[in-house]
Amino acid sequence: MTYDYDLFVIGAGSGGLASSKRAASYGAKVAIAENDLVGGTCVIRGCVPKKLMVYASTFSHLYEDAIGYGWSAVESSFDWEKLVTSVDTEVRRLSKLHISFLEKAGVELISGYAKFIDAHTVEVGDQKFTAAKILIAVGGEAHKIDIPGIEHAITSREIFLIKEQPKRLAILGGGYIGVEFACIMNGLGSQVTQIIRRDLILNDFDGELRTNVQEGMVKHGINFVTGSSIAQIEKTPEGLKLTLSGESTETLTVDALLCATGRWPNLEKLGLENAGVETDKGAIVVTKDSRTSQPHIFAVGDCTNRINLTPIAIAEGRAFADTEFGNNPRAISYENVASAVFSQPEAATVGLSEEQAKVKFGDSIKCYTAKFRPMFHSLTGADEKTFVKLIVETNTDRVLGVHMVGKDAGEIIQGMAIAVNMGATKKDFDATIGIHPSTAEEFVTLR
Repeated sequence: MTYDYDLFVIGAGSGGLASSKRAASYGAKVAIAENDLVGGTCVIRGCVPKKLMVYASTFSHLYEDAIGYGWSAVESSFDWEKLVTSVDTEVRRLSKLHISFLEKAGVELISGYAKFIDAHTVEVGDQKFTAAKILIAVGGEAHKIDIPGIEHAITSREIFLIKEQPKRLAILGGGYIGVEFACIMNGLGSQVTQIIRRDLILNDFDGELRTNVQEGMVKHGINFVTGSSIAQIEKTPEGLKLTLSGESTETLTVDALLCATGRWPNLEKLGLENAGVETDKGAIVVTKDSRTSQPHIFAVGDCTNRINLTPIAIAEGRAFADTEFGNNPRAISYENVASAVFSQPEAATVGLSEEQAKVKFGDSIKCYTAKFRPMFHSLTGADEKTFVKLIVETNTDRVLGVHMVGKDAGEIIQGMAIAVNMGATKKDFDATIGIHPSTAEEFVTLR
């Protein structure tokens, strides 16, 4: 049978862009469909605009820090509208840039929402397209939990677009999205209350890392309501009235509520049933080589039941293209994937947490930690702390996990990830000469 395309990609986010360009480089005839701005969650409403807002939020601290270094105190003001406008301009510039990359790669961009008609046919608007292979890379969407009045809440998608900065902001959820936006909005001057079901934020991260991040956030003025959730949301003339349940049954009145209770694969309108693609718990089930229950249909990124991170989606997309079109069969490894939380203080990690290591290796675990005031704050007077941690398996001396809370944690742990993936031992760390004075040298001086 003759098809319109060798590959049809649904979704022009990180995974879809990477796979389509790589497949086209091997000579495949490729089309990609997108219903939104090209770039996906990361570029449009995730990593990129969020990191720009993180940068913006740090300036409020720097004005105060500068005083300890001899600079005069200044009165500053913040313009929310200018920030969100500037961020939006940059996002749209990047989206156009990605479109140009597709054009240079020879990938046809089709605007609209693609849905399956059958296993080899998709429909976009009033057009139908056939393909020998189809890749699903639709990502995920922010999920709102079922609470009376939840329609009054916003998600991470809308927070970049609100016209006025909320003076009083409540955040429901203690995952990385909720934590990052709590720190962003606090740094920009909003009064932030974070409501979490547990005692600590960032579930599944190392316990000491979680504790140190939360303690740092409290020092910066963020209020935590732990062991609680929201029972009801009511819109009133004074703002949104939140009735809490759990350990706290108080009521809060805020200007805005950010619902950060997770993300779900964006599969609702795809018509997967028409193509015979199986799902489990709302995600597409895939094999090691990203193949679905249909042998010619593949899926990568946040719509699958694997790790939901932008670099993972990109790596999966390129591995798929190399395997299917480049005569280079390969799959990526999901072990020792580094990640960062751009909170204040920042956190980053690679490898096993102490809790995970103990489950896997029992008593043959030794942890090396240090907590100290970073040199930068020796003159500022700020009560800031940096925390570093190595987790070592004593029988092999292998470093199983590296964790950090503090400035530039993401940059430092990226380098540490190479060492962990290469199987470095504590002896290797000890034999490494540190860069002095630096925070990173603490990892090679732990005893």
